[in-house]
Amino acid sequence: MAADVLDLIRAKAAIDNLRTYFDETLPRPYSGRRFEALAGGVDRPTTRNKITADDLVAVRMLSVTVPAEAAIGLLEGELGEQISGLLAQIPTDIELGTDRAKDLVADGQAADQAWHLLDDQTGIDYVIAGKIMARKRPHLIPVYDQVIGCLYGKPDKVWLRLHQRLAADRGELRDELALLRARTGIPTTISLLRVLDVVLWMHHQQPHLRTGSCPSFGSVALD
Repeated sequence: MAADVLDLIRAKAAIDNLRTYFDETLPRPYSGRRFEALAGGVDRPTTRNKITADDLVAVRMLSVTVPAEAAIGLLEGELGEQISGLLAQIPTDIELGTDRAKDLVADGQAADQAWHLLDDQTGIDYVIAGKIMARKRPHLIPVYDQVIGCLYGKPDKVWLRLHQRLAADRGELRDELALLRARTGIPTTISLLRVLDVVLWMHHQQPHLRTGSCPSFGSVALD
C-alpha cells in the first residue's frame, strides 16, 4: 500500500533534507535553492506576466535547459507574447489547495493553455514546461519531474489531484507544510508547493532508477 504524503512530510528526515537543500553554506549547495527567489521571483510587478532571462536561468537551476530557439521565442517573439497574455489571467497570490485554485488549474484554463503551448515547442517537454510555469506561479503550479512523477505513480491531472489533496481535511497537508517550513527556518517566501517538492525529491532522488523500472513507483499516495 502506498504511503500517504503526510508520512514523508512528518518524518524527521524531511526537516534534515529541507535544511540541507536550502543551506547556502554547503561546499556544493543545491542550485535549486534559488529557483523561486532569483532576481525577485514573482514579486516584481513589471515582470510577473512575462518570461524573462532570469526565469530561464532559474529553470536551469533545476537541471533543465530551454533550447535556444524556444528561448528566443519566449524572450522576444510571439510565443512570449502569447504566454504573457495567459499569465495575465492567472493571479500570483492564489495557492493550490485554497478557494479559487481548482478553477485556475482546470483543463482549458489559462494555466493549462500556457503549459500546453510550452510543451508543444521543439525541445520543451512536460518537465521543462512545468518548471517554467512553477517559476512564474510558484504558489499554484507544482514542480513536476520524473522523480516526483515516479513517487506518485504518474497519475493523470496531477495539478488537480494535488489541489484536492492539499484542500482535504481542512487543509491539513498545507498546515503541515507550513509547520515544516517554520521548523527548518527557511524563508517564508518559499512556497508550500516548493517545500513539498523538495522533501519528496530529496527523499527519492538517490534510490530513483533513471533507467528501467523503479521499485518505489507509486509509493506515495495523493488520495
